Amino acid sequence: MSALLQAELLKLRTTRTFLALTGVALGTSLLICSLVSALSKPTEESVLTDVFTSDTSSLFIVVLAIVGITGEWRHRTITSSLLAAPDRLRFLAAKTLAFAAAGMLLSLMISISIAIVGMAILSGRDLPTPELGDLAVQILRNAELAALLGAFGLAIGSLIRNQPTAIVGVLVLSFVIEPAVIALAPDVGRFGPFSGLAASVQAIPAEDIGADNLDLLSPGLGALAMLAWIAVPFVAGVTLLRRRDLN
Repeated sequence: MSALLQAELLKLRTTRTFLALTGVALGTSLLICSLVSALSKPTEESVLTDVFTSDTSSLFIVVLAIVGITGEWRHRTITSSLLAAPDRLRFLAAKTLAFAAAGMLLSLMISISIAIVGMAILSGRDLPTPELGDLAVQILRNAELAALLGAFGLAIGSLIRNQPTAIVGVLVLSFVIEPAVIALAPDVGRFGPFSGLAASVQAIPAEDIGADNLDLLSPGLGALAMLAWIAVPFVAGVTLLRRRDLN
């Protein structure tokens, strides 16, 4: 398993797609953090989530994970990959762990970068800054979410071979369906992986995601619910992979 995981991590970090999305994620995160720090006036209570949750790596790692698994079918590399790793459960598990690890590392890099920039701008404007301990906890929460969503994206991609369909489906779920469910049925919407549970894991107040009356789960329960979201498509993906014709 360790050899499979190392191979997947090597494959990941040597692809142009990973490098490109990493650059975009870093750039957008720093831009958002800089604008919020420079143009708004966060309070002592809100500064942590207003400024230091600007890490966009969780969205990009989902897309990258989908590209990573669907690309095996798109570029016809799935056959050679499974010849090297015939156990399809181990193959998919290694990919899942690789993208979870990539999401965590990417988020840590971005969160530390925005922490440096955000603290510098806020200090220069004589605005409140969070305690270093609280900031460190927030950085770890950001990384935890990115790891969970990296694994979730891989599980989704294992179910849907068509790359554009999988990516568009995830974006529609994130930006259209979940906000609508939160507005219409908040007790259901709080269990959405990209809005309610993401806010729970990051400990973001409900009003920050446009749902003042939403009763979010605690960070720990939110993470457990996310694991359930990952487990269901992962098991289904393994089952389909075992039955699929590789030709």
